[in-house]
Amino acid sequence: MNPNVLKTDPEFQSKIPPLTFEELNQLEANILRDGRILNPIIVWEGLIVDGHNRYTIAKKHPEIPFTIHEKEFASRYEAIIWICKNQLGRRNLTPEQKKYLIGKQYEAEKMKLGGDHGNSRSSNGTFSPNSQNGDLGNSRTTCKKIAAENGISKNTVLRAEQFSKGVDAAEEAVPGTRKKVLSGEVKPTASEIASVARAPPEDRAALVAAICKAKEPLSQKQKSPPATTTPLSDAGTSDEDATSAPTPSEPTFPPKAGESLKADRQQILEIANGRYHAKQLADGAAMLCEVSGAVNSMIRRWESVFRDYPDLLTDAGNRAVVKRTIQKVKDYLQRLEDTI
Repeated sequence: MNPNVLKTDPEFQSKIPPLTFEELNQLEANILRDGRILNPIIVWEGLIVDGHNRYTIAKKHPEIPFTIHEKEFASRYEAIIWICKNQLGRRNLTPEQKKYLIGKQYEAEKMKLGGDHGNSRSSNGTFSPNSQNGDLGNSRTTCKKIAAENGISKNTVLRAEQFSKGVDAAEEAVPGTRKKVLSGEVKPTASEIASVARAPPEDRAALVAAICKAKEPLSQKQKSPPATTTPLSDAGTSDEDATSAPTPSEPTFPPKAGESLKADRQQILEIANGRYHAKQLADGAAMLCEVSGAVNSMIRRWESVFRDYPDLLTDAGNRAVVKRTIQKVKDYLQRLEDTI
């Protein structure tokens, strides 16, 4: 395949957590040091599904050789599912990035099933009851499967889907928001970002601006003299929790076109009261999901690597390295088993 005909697909690329400026520079330095791009660029029908940053560097340095690996997918949904799974197998994801990818995988899995089984319509254009029941059953099975793969609950998968829809709606309303949220530059709650998708399209830009402004790091905000604080009713407050409330005469939030960006007192109280909860320390039982998730992640990553790069198991030199890695894991597990 001619490397010059490779194309980037915005939908595919949006599922790839972007590298920081420092990480991109380090990747470029590593490639120049090695004199080649070690990992192949994965493509489907000429569209890059993995290796966007490597391809950007390759175009910048045309003397650097690289390889292309063509994958086969039955549909765009299958390609998106593969991208999400591939990214979830990596360790350097923020919690927001992981949640977004799980949500997008679940959404793509459902769309794939709907395309295969759920598009039968009656003569008046509505879905037939049988197809609806089938879709519901497939969705539940898919949700359970994704939860098991990631060592999380089914409800967490459902919340991740709502989060991802909110992130995409926020990005459409205010370009650049997706990167800010997924990188942790701004930290809205999952419910706040999910509310963007449910808001009327004309109100989303104002809602995103308000959420991001409220979640900016303290160092980015204009410092001002402490305001007189009023305790929130039915919610414990502290120096960190206290906030001044606007007067009841201010307009409601989100504003209509042309109105100032403010929230009324009652809405602020309802939002704030719903966010303060007693802090609880995690115990061993609560952290078992971390152990299970780590195991599932390792298995998924290994299977993905061995599937995409079969020479790891056929080349004698590669096999020797793989065997040493397996022995290292076995030694650790044996030491762990000896302690319990």
